[in-house]
Amino acid sequence: MSGHSKWSQIKRGKGIADGRRSAVFGKLGNAITLAARHGADPEMNFQLRIAIDKAKNANMPKDNIERAVERASGNGAATLQEIIFEIYGPHGTAFIVEAATDNHNRTLGEIRAVLNRHNGKLAEAGSVSYLFKKRGELVIPVKNNAEEIELILLDTPAEDYEQEGDKLYVYTEPKDLEVVKKALETNNIAVEEALLEYHPTALINLTDPEFAKKVIGLYDTLEELSDVTNIYSNFDVSE
Repeated sequence: MSGHSKWSQIKRGKGIADGRRSAVFGKLGNAITLAARHGADPEMNFQLRIAIDKAKNANMPKDNIERAVERASGNGAATLQEIIFEIYGPHGTAFIVEAATDNHNRTLGEIRAVLNRHNGKLAEAGSVSYLFKKRGELVIPVKNNAEEIELILLDTPAEDYEQEGDKLYVYTEPKDLEVVKKALETNNIAVEEALLEYHPTALINLTDPEFAKKVIGLYDTLEELSDVTNIYSNFDVSE
């Protein structure tokens, strides 16, 4: 089994607070714009389709999504760039942070300020990323059809899967994510979410509440930064 992080499930289950909705929509819009640079048709651009589906799952208005796609062809998108930061967190944890920004120095300064407050440190390229593996992940609601889904997966290049509660998590190589998703949907299996993510090869379980509080504090503060689009870490905590 893949050792699915309970923390990732907790974060997804929290949803979007009304007060943060506009900020989250801004992050999702930037992700859509970056993906749309490689083609504005989601049927031909799987990365864009993933970004749009994620926005829809967050109830982002259709007009916002369309504007984000259109922005990819405008002058404003030329300065938008994606940056990946590798970070040492407290208590042996590691973070990969993806950001979309039109000002590299501003974003770097904001991240450094957060790390200074939360006992984190920027790492050199490759110092943290070797602890993670890029993979695709599909989240599937499971009713009484787990065995049916498993049989379908046997005929796909899916690497692994595991069930947690009423969800089935399917893992793939990044290049195989679209193939597996299509195979499931062709067999009338609804896919709730499709993701490309950095998966930790080993989890650090934080059992001390004070340690967990400090690491989660770093995670949450990084997530509040307007330029940060995704955060991946190798820590885990119980619900």
